[in-house]
Amino acid sequence: MAVSAKTSFDVAAPVSVVMEVLLDVESLPEWSGPHREAEILTEHPDGSPETVRMVVSTGPITDEQTCSYTWTDNSCEWDLVESNSLKHQHGRYVVTETPKGSHVDFELEIDLKIKLPGLIVKQGQRVAVDTAKKGLTAEAQRRAAD
Repeated sequence: MAVSAKTSFDVAAPVSVVMEVLLDVESLPEWSGPHREAEILTEHPDGSPETVRMVVSTGPITDEQTCSYTWTDNSCEWDLVESNSLKHQHGRYVVTETPKGSHVDFELEIDLKIKLPGLIVKQGQRVAVDTAKKGLTAEAQRRAAD
């Protein structure tokens, strides 16, 4: 059964800085609690990450994943290529300019290979949304202030 999570939030940093944080996928373990490792395996011709291997730990599950990324000037989208625990994953950040910085729309859809109790699935969704909102916001604002 696929589950999804969505959130929208504002960041006091320019779109370019938010996108810089997203493009810097190898820094994920620094600002995203569930990410233990992130390694770029291949790059697009423009140098942006194309295929990324990650180790993600949420609740009782630690998973090694490979995801394929696509990028625009204001968006980041990824799809699962391989995983130990997931059948499907699709995520997206869309970043738009606001008078005070950026507005971010985040979506994540996953489908687990194994059945877990609803409470654990909901906890994982909450962690994903909190990380997207709090972690990305804090990192983008930190970089904007530097």
